[in-house]
Amino acid sequence: MNAAVSSASPAAAGRLPKHERRAQVLVAAQEVFVGVGYHSASMDDIAERAGVSKPILYQHFPSKLDLYLALLDQSSDQLLAAVEQALESTNDNKARVTATIQAYFDFVDHAGGGFRLLFENDLSNEPAVRQRLDSVNGKCAALIAQVIASDTGLSDDESLLLAAALTGLAQTTARHWLRENGSVPMQTATRIVAGLSWRGISGFPLTLT
Repeated sequence: MNAAVSSASPAAAGRLPKHERRAQVLVAAQEVFVGVGYHSASMDDIAERAGVSKPILYQHFPSKLDLYLALLDQSSDQLLAAVEQALESTNDNKARVTATIQAYFDFVDHAGGGFRLLFENDLSNEPAVRQRLDSVNGKCAALIAQVIASDTGLSDDESLLLAAALTGLAQTTARHWLRENGSVPMQTATRIVAGLSWRGISGFPLTLT
């Protein structure tokens, strides 16, 4: 029965448009990498999970590292989009803080566990991976720093430092919340963390216009 499924799946996958097949492979690869980590994952496992042959898999991704980097880029784009949407969702700064904290909680709670590739990475010593991890954290902080600088008049460096503190708090508490299996309801958890964050940031005066 398994052999029949294996022989039929690549044929079925062959009928998919290229972008759909790539998406199919990425879903399967994320499941494998999140499940066992980069070092224990194999292209054989990923091809089998995706229902494609290894030659087809290598047509899309020449190596395991290339596939992993593509997943990192995908997860990075998702987190950046969530943070940007949170910042643009309101002009009220207190609500912005809450929305940003919520974005991180939603990201770690998303099915598929993509956050583990960014926040619990087992290949961070690889230069190409390290560059992506640093980049997404830096870009998220930079988005928040723009708002802080605009509203407080703090220097760019000072604003970026505060933004890094906020993103670090959001990431760490969201992961802790998930590890505790949501023992505190998400709405309560985000409210508590946002309250702590807001009491700190709101201490900096608004710029007079």
